[in-house]
Amino acid sequence: MGFSLKLYNTLTREKAEFKPIDRQNVRMYVCGPTVYDYAHIGNARPVIVFDVLFRLLRHVYGENHVTYARNITDVDDKINARALRDHPGLPLNEAIRAVTEKTERQFHADAAELGCLEPTVEPRATDNIEQMIGIIDKLIANGHAYVAGGEVLFDTKSMHDYGRLSKRPLDEQQAGARVAVDAHKKNPGDFVLWKLSSHNEPGWESPWGRGRPGWHIECSAMSGRYLGEVFDIHGGGLDLIFPHHENEIAQSRCAHGTDVMANVWMHNGFVQVEGRKMSKSEGNFITIYDLLHTETFGGRKWPGDVLRLAMLMTHYREPIDFSVKRLEEAERLLSKWPAADPSGAAPCDTVLEALSDDLNTVAAVQALHALAQEAQSDKALLPVFAASADLLGVLPQKTEIDEALASAVDALVAMRLELLKAKNFAEADKIRNELSEKGIQLKDGKDPATGERVTTWEVKR
Repeated sequence: MGFSLKLYNTLTREKAEFKPIDRQNVRMYVCGPTVYDYAHIGNARPVIVFDVLFRLLRHVYGENHVTYARNITDVDDKINARALRDHPGLPLNEAIRAVTEKTERQFHADAAELGCLEPTVEPRATDNIEQMIGIIDKLIANGHAYVAGGEVLFDTKSMHDYGRLSKRPLDEQQAGARVAVDAHKKNPGDFVLWKLSSHNEPGWESPWGRGRPGWHIECSAMSGRYLGEVFDIHGGGLDLIFPHHENEIAQSRCAHGTDVMANVWMHNGFVQVEGRKMSKSEGNFITIYDLLHTETFGGRKWPGDVLRLAMLMTHYREPIDFSVKRLEEAERLLSKWPAADPSGAAPCDTVLEALSDDLNTVAAVQALHALAQEAQSDKALLPVFAASADLLGVLPQKTEIDEALASAVDALVAMRLELLKAKNFAEADKIRNELSEKGIQLKDGKDPATGERVTTWEVKR
C-alpha cells in the first residue's frame, strides 16, 4: 500500500497518520451491545463502520495481524433483575445467559445479515468479573478510588487530566445517566466502580462485599485482558464519549499507570430516522430485525446489503438521516453493480485511497460505482470491482437459478404477456411485483422484426 492510513482522533481532535504499536498485532476495541433488547438501527452504525475499518486493517497489515475485540454487555440491572425473577434456582451467570442468549443470537444474526465479519474475540462482561475486581483493587491501592455508602467510587479529582477526551472541565461535569449524585461522594462527578447488592438482588462476591460492577469498569477489564494495557484503536458511538469512554480512560490509566488507554479514539455520529431523533416516544424506534424481517419501515422488508450501503453513503463522523429515500437510493446503486468473483484481485487504488482518508466511505462508494460502470464494458475489471466491493462488505452475490425455477419464471413471464395482450394490466402488474419481491427483474422491449412486445428477465444482485 503506497499511501498512509489517516484517522481522526477524538482525543487530539486531529486527523493523523495511523502508526500501530505493533504491526504484527494491530489491536482494536469497540463497545458492543447490551443484550437486554434487540439492537436498533442506531446500534447498527458502529457495527458497520468498525467492520469496514477491521476489513481495511486486515487488508493493510494481514488477516492474522489484526485483533478486533467487541464486548457483549450482559451486566445490567434490568438483565440482573429479570434473571433473578425468571430463573431463581440457577446460579447467577447461568440465569443471565438464559435471559440474554436469545437477544445475543439475534444480534449475531443481524450483524451477519449486515455483512459484518465476526470480531476476533467477543468477551462477555459476566466472564470478566474477576478482572474488574482486580482493576478496582489497584485503583483503591493507588489512591484513585474509595469505599463509601456501600459503593466503591472513582475519585475524579485524583486524576489531574480527567476530562481530556471530552474536553469538559471537572467542575462542569455531571454524573452519568446510571450514576446518582449522592452525599457520600467526595465530588459530584465521582462514579461507581462497584455497588453492593441486597439479599434479593443479583451479585458476585468481592473484597467489598457481595455486589455488582458499575457501568464503565467492564470495558477497562475486557480491553486490558484481551488487548493489553495500551492498544491502538478504541471505537464507539458519539454518545459514549462522556461519561463512558472518559471513565474507561480514567480507570485504565490510573490502574496501570499509563499515559493513554488507546492511542486513537474514533466515534461515529448520531442516527436520525426520517429527520427526527429516534425514540420509543416518537414512535420511530426501529430495530435491525424490523428492517430485515418486517414491513414496519417503508411498507416493505429491506435486504442487509441495502441497509449497509445506506449507512456507508454518509461519512461515519457525520450525523445520518436514515430514510426510505436513502434506502431506495442504495438499492438502485446495488442493482447496477455486477456480481463477480474477487479471487486473485486487489482493490482499486481509488477505493483504498478514499478509505485511507479517515474511512471516507462516501468517496469510496463513488469510486466503486464508477468502477462498476467501467467493468460493464471492460470485463477484465470485474475481479478488481469485486475485490473493492468486498473490502467495503457490499459485494453483490450471484444468485444461482436452477432449471425448475427458471422454467417457473418463464411460465409467469409468458402468462404476464398474455395478460398484457388482454389489457388486464392489474394482474400483469401483480406478477411483475411478485417476481420483483423474489429478486427477479423484468425488462420489456419490442421484437425488432415483428414489433411485438418481448420480455426478458434477470436476477437482481
